[in-house]
Amino acid sequence: MPSLEELLTKSIPELKYLFLERNRPVPKGLLEALDADPRHGAQYLAKRIRGRYRNNRSEGQRLHSLLRFEIELWAQGYSLIAGVDEAGMAPLAGPVVAGAVILPRNYKLRGLNDSKKILDATRRDELAIQLKQDSLCWSVGFAHVEEIDRINIYYAGLLAMQRALQGLSCLPDFVLVDARKIPNCIPPQRGIIHGDALSASIAAASIIAKTTRDAHMLELDAIYSGYGFAKHKGYPTPEHCQALRDLGAVPIHRRSFARVRQALGLDPIQTELFESHEEEFAAEAAAAQI
Repeated sequence: MPSLEELLTKSIPELKYLFLERNRPVPKGLLEALDADPRHGAQYLAKRIRGRYRNNRSEGQRLHSLLRFEIELWAQGYSLIAGVDEAGMAPLAGPVVAGAVILPRNYKLRGLNDSKKILDATRRDELAIQLKQDSLCWSVGFAHVEEIDRINIYYAGLLAMQRALQGLSCLPDFVLVDARKIPNCIPPQRGIIHGDALSASIAAASIIAKTTRDAHMLELDAIYSGYGFAKHKGYPTPEHCQALRDLGAVPIHRRSFARVRQALGLDPIQTELFESHEEEFAAEAAAAQI
């Protein structure tokens, strides 16, 4: 890093690139020198750098809070804590996919959050790549359309979670799950309501599940054209519902779901299931269109 004297010979755009875009450490005395600089751009840059400091502190506090369940378990002697979550309960087509991940102790990744709160798909993909690189181990599990129609979507979600957990290359000694209880889970587990927004491990699993499912739906879009799977990922958007009415159902449509059955001229079923998960499904459907 250049000395303070050398930095002060640089232009404001050069300093902005270094300390805002590249996020380089700010040397002692630079902010004071920018404050004293008569140029408006220099004083504005100092203000923005201080704003970056505040944002970094706030993000650090948020990420620490996101570890509160893990910190409690580490204090009790648990070491390998797995987070598990699913994606794809609401769609009319495609599988439900679950993610399972074991993060390193005290792991903090800027931007880590419930996948439904990360509206930029590119950013979700970037976070998923980083999580896979940094995690002690991770896995995904699928429950396919035939299984969804046979055992219903709720139990298919649990089946996908069970498969994701069983796919981990290292056995966890505790499992954190988003508001569920996984059948046949050997380690102790805890279901946390809205866990994907409250636990770093579950949030990480939600991102891996979401990005895996989205990528799979892109592949299915190439096979079943005309339905817009690449855009809406199978969720019941107006465009998807219209395509279903116009074109009928294809093999990846969930025939146990009311809107698909209506398109086929069959009586609706599972109505009570959709009512019990109405808020969750609405949030997923909204995020799918981003």
